Amino acid sequence: MTALQALLGFTAWTLALIGMVFGYRGLAYLKGTPITHWPRGVRHADDPALLHRIADAHANCLENLPLFAVLVLVAAAMAKLPDINTLAACVLYCRIGQSLAHLWGTGSIHVHIRATLWAGQLVLFVMIFAKLLAS
Repeated sequence: MTALQALLGFTAWTLALIGMVFGYRGLAYLKGTPITHWPRGVRHADDPALLHRIADAHANCLENLPLFAVLVLVAAAMAKLPDINTLAACVLYCRIGQSLAHLWGTGSIHVHIRATLWAGQLVLFVMIFAKLLAS
């Protein structure tokens, strides 16, 4: 997998998560829920817990996608994509794993898995950054 493919994969995963939220809300709207039922930042008790976790996983993606995009696009501009391909693929795998752990549950083990995979992404970001700074 190339770094650009990993970036597209990260983007596709982010879109898939919000697509799930949109799909749920779209169906609820078609069943009579007012379109104004979901103002930003408000969690509704009548929404399933899984929907909240999907929305949180999406927010996590949005927090890291810009950082990853900058690193990959700078690598492309510097003609250093081959140097980061493996690291970028690992970022994508960690991101998907973190999201799946998020969807799986909120227990202690889930939080530990999420935190570990998030820390892994941060370490990978630093490694990519270091490769870009190296001559």
